[in-house]
Amino acid sequence: MPAVYPIRLHEQIARLRKKHHMSQEKFAEALGVSGQAVSKWETGDSLR
Repeated sequence: MPAVYPIRLHEQIARLRKKHHMSQEKFAEALGVSGQAVSKWETGDSLR
């Protein structure tokens, strides 16, 4: 069985946003949060 390496949450958020071809601002708008929040999520700043 191949090794499974978990993707960090901030990487999953960025991949999901990019999969849907959304800017951070559009993604934030869809979630009802600020663009700054999405930026912090994707860098992992708010998840530490």
